[in-house]
Amino acid sequence: MSPPSGDAGPGPPRTLSLAARLSFAVGHFLNDLCAGMWFTYLLLFLHSVRGYSSRGAGLLLLLGQVADGLCTPLVGYEADRASCARCGPRKAWHLAGTVCVLLSFPFIFSPCLGCGEATPEWAALLYYGPFIVVFQFGWAATQIAHLSLIPELVTSDHEKVELTALRYAFTVVANITVYGAAWLLLHLQGSAHGKQDISVGDQLGVQDVPVFRNLALLVVGVGAIFSLLFHLGTKEGHRPQHRGIEPNEHTPLVAPAAQPLLLWKHWLREPAFYQVGMLYMTTRLIVNLSQTYIAMYLTYSLSLPKKFIATIPLVMYLSGFFSSFLMKPVNRRIGRNMTYFTGLLVILAFAAWVALADNLGVAVYGAAVLLGAGCATILVTSLAMTADLIGPHTHSGAFVYGAMSFSDKVANGLAVMAVQSLHPCPGPARPALTSGSPARRYEGPGRHPDPLDPQPAQGQRARCAGGCTGQAC
Repeated sequence: MSPPSGDAGPGPPRTLSLAARLSFAVGHFLNDLCAGMWFTYLLLFLHSVRGYSSRGAGLLLLLGQVADGLCTPLVGYEADRASCARCGPRKAWHLAGTVCVLLSFPFIFSPCLGCGEATPEWAALLYYGPFIVVFQFGWAATQIAHLSLIPELVTSDHEKVELTALRYAFTVVANITVYGAAWLLLHLQGSAHGKQDISVGDQLGVQDVPVFRNLALLVVGVGAIFSLLFHLGTKEGHRPQHRGIEPNEHTPLVAPAAQPLLLWKHWLREPAFYQVGMLYMTTRLIVNLSQTYIAMYLTYSLSLPKKFIATIPLVMYLSGFFSSFLMKPVNRRIGRNMTYFTGLLVILAFAAWVALADNLGVAVYGAAVLLGAGCATILVTSLAMTADLIGPHTHSGAFVYGAMSFSDKVANGLAVMAVQSLHPCPGPARPALTSGSPARRYEGPGRHPDPLDPQPAQGQRARCAGGCTGQAC
């Protein structure tokens, strides 16, 4: 899959200092922190903590993914056309997206303001909708602006891989931060209340609302600091004015008397554009769906205590973090395609282990290491392939990333909604709480406010773990 031919010559090679590379790499840190919470904890928060139905929780996630998918190509198109004398068009869009994320994200993981126990579920879900749409617009603007800076800042293929690997390394750091903070907040909650308090236990419930709210506030606070570091340390170069096509250049996609650079409509005629787009979409499906349902799998299939929803994803991303540093030498030695194939083999080994093992037990940590390493490998490689596709055509790079992200976001949203709809269980009873009520555990399938109440039978737990996704049993 070679990049399309064009007339934008390679020019002098562009490289970055270590400080500039690091400041660029942290530019997506806020997005990564929010994405870690969004994919791993949204369904869990809405269903197990807030008590909404499985389909309702899936519908909100689908709304977010569709909004993100629709925004990404539009933002990409506008980012390629926009101009900003002070900071550059990419950084201007990055700043606008950051502000939207900071203002909207904390409301998604907080109780519905003004809702009481008589509030119907559809009204509560409607309350979250606008915050999700604003958040996803901001997330898309930040993501596309940041990705499209890669071919703008460096020209060497190996430099692009290194920049992408550094970016992913900070993605892993962000997820480690989220899961480490989640574990700490859950641990502090248990320590503060003690084992005598029946409102706090090993299973998730409405008593955990403050944990998720505080985690969201921590995420936006830390992310804002790193976004500031990005804007202070990254310099977006001014775009050169291309005068035209040299007589000896051959540009089959661009009319000789027209513009010398590939426009968005020219990308639609390129087979490589669709090949890389399909690869990126399927890669994101693997990475995001495993991140979305790992907490469900641990909680409802393996019946592990709630602290595991923090520790297992933490192990996954630690594995991915160390794997990301191997990407540059491995890509250089065996090439992009073989590196991607190796990552797929590691993920298949994880899938076989989980499917064939009767009872994982502590071995779930080993499986998490495989999943983390495999996901890191295929994600970094697919992003590097996308940067290769863009090549010197950086003026339309944001559109390419936007189009890739559109297919990825919509596919992820539809996949989650399909899983939520195909495996329904009766949802837990809505918590009889307003946003200001004292926390106590709510009654529902498997939720026992009295410690003397019997625990659910083993058969009931097995049926629910085997046939329900995201359901409290």
